Formats: sequence, structure tokens, C-alpha cells
Amino acid sequence: MGWGGFRGVLLLSDGLTSTMKEDPGEGLGAESTRFDKDFSPPRLQGRNTVGCAADHTTNHRVDSAFLRETGHGRRVNPEQYDIAVIGGGPAGTAAAIRAARAGLRVIVFEKGKHGRDKVCGDGLTPRAIGALNELEIPLDDAHHIRGLRMIAGKRVRELDWPTTDRFPNHGAVWPRRRLDTALMDAAAAAGAEMVYETTALPIMDGDRVLGVEAGDGPTARKIHADLTIVAAGAVGKVAKMLGADRVEGETFGLAIRTYAETPRHDDVHLEALLSLKGEDGKAVPGYGWMFPAGDGTVNIGCGALSTMKGFKKLNLNKMLENYRNQVMPDWDLGPNLERARAWRLPMSTQKRHGPGWVAIGDAAGLVNPMNGEGIDYGLESGMLAVDLFIENPGTAPARYDVMVGEQFDAFLRTGRRFSFLIGHPWILKPGLALSVSTESIAKITLAVMGNLVDNQTPGAAGKVMWLADKGLGLVDPILRKTRAAA
Repeated sequence: MGWGGFRGVLLLSDGLTSTMKEDPGEGLGAESTRFDKDFSPPRLQGRNTVGCAADHTTNHRVDSAFLRETGHGRRVNPEQYDIAVIGGGPAGTAAAIRAARAGLRVIVFEKGKHGRDKVCGDGLTPRAIGALNELEIPLDDAHHIRGLRMIAGKRVRELDWPTTDRFPNHGAVWPRRRLDTALMDAAAAAGAEMVYETTALPIMDGDRVLGVEAGDGPTARKIHADLTIVAAGAVGKVAKMLGADRVEGETFGLAIRTYAETPRHDDVHLEALLSLKGEDGKAVPGYGWMFPAGDGTVNIGCGALSTMKGFKKLNLNKMLENYRNQVMPDWDLGPNLERARAWRLPMSTQKRHGPGWVAIGDAAGLVNPMNGEGIDYGLESGMLAVDLFIENPGTAPARYDVMVGEQFDAFLRTGRRFSFLIGHPWILKPGLALSVSTESIAKITLAVMGNLVDNQTPGAAGKVMWLADKGLGLVDPILRKTRAAA
């Protein structure tokens, strides 16, 4: 869970993202703020993998370049792979784990070092825990989270994650340095080739991706792959080469976080302040968070949506400082343990597949506009892409796009439309009060913030989302024309 907002859940929620111009550093305020461009995101729950049962020890075979059997065997080109992955975050490593355990030859290129940090809120939803369980990743190093405490003005609602037949009833906080390392190590243990401190770019033949070119000089490599999986976030050269960059004019988010010591580090609830305010004291469509890490520290951060009025003038450093001062007495915070770091959250993409490639996680725009969360979506989409490749390499990219669209597009589209609505302060304020006004409404907010809503969601949350999608769809053109001035 990175950041997000839940304003006016009956209108639905908001999200935590702020956007300025294409310069990702604009609006951050202090020059000392470091800005990281990529992030991470979904796998389809409610279905076991295509061709893969929950037991990942089963060795599945597929008619691919590497595993094609002739009856007599053949020499394998060392630079020919079944799958090449660009990006070693949760989405990319989930794909690599799935592929390697199925017996595929897979290589992952990660531009950072092994054990590198990744700026993030560090929160894991029940949906993310379900995906990690499916990947058989031990969670001993993560701090168990029972639910969410939502604060809007003077009203506080503390709810546990719901018990369902699809997801676990708990989440976690797992700092990204440790989470990502655990996933990288699991991929390597499964047999994936992990290449660190190396940038990779797709090899293009018209609109078809044939593989990747990685590194330079004497260490340069040309990798041919039946499928290239892009898991490098939505900002950067790879996205531009594939025509998969952000949709101009769509919502995106900015967030900022640091760590501080606190005696409440072992709290079992995440905390989200919905009534977040900017430097000018006006309400911001986003939220502030306190995510206890269980190791003596808490991840403290906040963020805002690009649709807010005055977004270009938003100073994230000042907003974080104001939020910190607000929560300091209750959390008995010590000094910040590191310089605050900011990042951009993508919430749209021009496309997420093409001949020979698919985009997963953040690179596919799979980030919930109402909370900024994408790790769970990244894990799910990474596994799904590989499952479909195992079933039929030739049709995998197109089928992947259809299946992801069926499960998530309506929900994510509704969130983006809603962000234009709550960008207006006169709508945001009553929406905040409504989001936690009753326990029934608060439970819908909880489901939205836990990424527990999709096309399979039953009950009130599913119905509200369906109605919101239809209703906001009718007024979407008006919402965009009347969006608040940035």
C-alpha cells in the first residue's frame, strides 16, 4: 500500500497522487527530495493459474524456443530464452518465479543493486498477501497488520480487514528493501537468471519485440526471447519505445515518505488521515499515512492526486512536515531517520501488450487511484502473464490484455474518473465526511482501500463500484472539462 485517499466513498474513494507537468520533480519543494520514477502492481485472484496449480513444484512444459523437444535434444543458444523480464521489482520477480518454477528459461534485468531500496509506503494489502502466499514467499520478516484506522476530521473508524473466501484477513508492512530482496532471492533459487546493475531495452522489429539488449561495452548482451515482460514502471525509455507511456491528461499521483522511530512500531493497524491539508491549510485529495513496520520504526508519508486545485504549487515536503507535526504527539515520533523521498505513481498507460511483449504492474498502469497501491496488482499480473504463456505462447499477450481488462479496468477507470470529481474542494469536503460516516459506508471504503474490489466482488462494495462506474461514465466529459485548475 503506497498512498492513496478514500474521500467520499459513496462517490467512491480518492487516491493519493499528485501530478504536475511531465517533469517528475516539479512540485516537490525542497531540493533535497529525491525522486524515484518507478514503482510496482496485479494478479487475477479467484482463479488458479492456467496450467499451474497452487503447487509450484510441478514442472510444466511448454512449446517454446527453449523447451521444444525434438526427441534427440538440441544445443541451446545461451542467449536464447523463453522469457526476458525488464525490471526486478515485485511484478518482475513474481513473473520470474512463476516461469522458473515451470521449467522455463528466464532472465531478469534489474537496473539497481541486489538488496537495493525502493521508495514506497511499504504496506501490503490482504490481496498482496494472498499473492505472496501463492508464490510461497515466507512472511516471517513482515509485520502482521490486522486492519485500517481511518481518520476524517474528528471521526475515527478502526476496522479489521474482512474475512473472505478469496483473500486472507490480514495485511502486512514489509519495507521494500527486504520485500524485494526476498522476491529476488526466490526467483534466483527457482532458477531464474538475475542480472543486476544493468539497463535493458527492447529489441524492436517493427512493432514486434524480439527480446532485449542489455548493458554496454564488453558486458553488452543481446537476448532473444519468446516473450518480453516489461516491469520497469510507466516512466522511462522502455515505455516510450513501446508506446506504453502515460495517457496524457489522465490522473497520476505523487507521494513522499520517510521513516521515524516510534514506540508504536508494533501497532497492528495501518493509519490513514483522510482529511489531509496542504501548506495553505486547504483540503488535499489524498491522505497521510502511518504504516508501522514492527522493527522500531514507522513509515510516515503522504501524497495527492494530480486533479487537485493548485496541484502545480503543491509542496510535498511542506505537506509531509505539516502532517508529521500533526501526528507526532500520538505516535511519539523520533527524528526522521532518512531524507524524505518522493515518487510518481502511474495510473494509466497507452497500451499494455503487443506482439512479443506484455507490460505488468505499474508499467501497465495497474495502480489503484483511490489508494496508490499497486504491489498486489503487480504480483498478480506477473503470474498471469506467465500462466498464459505456458498455455499458449502465441496468444498470451492478447489474452493477457483481455483478462486484465475484464477484471480491473472498470474499477481503475472509476477511480480515475472519481479523482476529477474530488479535485474540486467543494465536493471533496463532504465526500470526506461521508467516507467514514457510518460503519457500513466505512466497510466499503475499507474494501476499496484494501484493493479487494474488482469484477468478482460481491455485496455492497461491488454494487457501489458498478453504479459508480456507470454514473461517472455519463458525466466523465463534464468532469474533465470542469476539472480544477492545476
